[in-house]
Amino acid sequence: MPIQTIEPRRLYRQIADQLRLLIEAGEFPVGARLPPERDLALKLGVSRPSVREALIALEVEGWVEVRMGSGVYVQSLAGAPRASLTAESPLETIRARWTIEGELAAQAARNPVPALVDGLLEAVGAMEVEAQAGSVPIRGDRLFHLRVAEMAGNTVLVRVVGELFDERHNPLSVKLGDYFENPDSWAVAITEHRRVIAAITAGDETAARAAMHHHLSCSFDRLTASWPAGADALRADSKEPAAS
Repeated sequence: MPIQTIEPRRLYRQIADQLRLLIEAGEFPVGARLPPERDLALKLGVSRPSVREALIALEVEGWVEVRMGSGVYVQSLAGAPRASLTAESPLETIRARWTIEGELAAQAARNPVPALVDGLLEAVGAMEVEAQAGSVPIRGDRLFHLRVAEMAGNTVLVRVVGELFDERHNPLSVKLGDYFENPDSWAVAITEHRRVIAAITAGDETAARAAMHHHLSCSFDRLTASWPAGADALRADSKEPAAS
């Protein structure tokens, strides 16, 4: 057997694998409720957002079921073997975007050409149309972030921004969005986008950077907020895109 390259595993994957081994060993039998996020984070020495990603990964893989207002329960082990999820961490992706897109917004503010600003307004308008139609406004959202990058004038970074944004479509991100994104949260996000546009239009680099950082920090917070429906057993707190 040839020697294979060893790749560092994502933190949420390490946590999920440890919990999976405990389930397989019978430490958490079928039907048992897993400890709350807070307790798991303390025992594992990691952040609660990382535990949340691990629990969502286990749910996507079929090992557990999240019951809103109750907890996370081990599911039956019967059936086909489960494939391990290897998607990028949604929270690490947001932190990467925070670093890159804040600077791109500042650079965009150096060149607030009216036609380019109109392109940003068009993208946010598309978000509003999508939201009003009851759809998740992903198309307009993606267009907005790409157009900010385009205003900065770096085609490589435009591609990077697009690739990072498209991680929203991975199974882990989709499941997190199902739980924590809703029409109200999208309405707030649209307002955050308009603040970025206002700062770029004013040619204020500092304000544009701060507005984009604020928006992406809020995006992080929305995915790490308390679980819906008052699920005390699942709660996690958060504030900024801190290391997980």
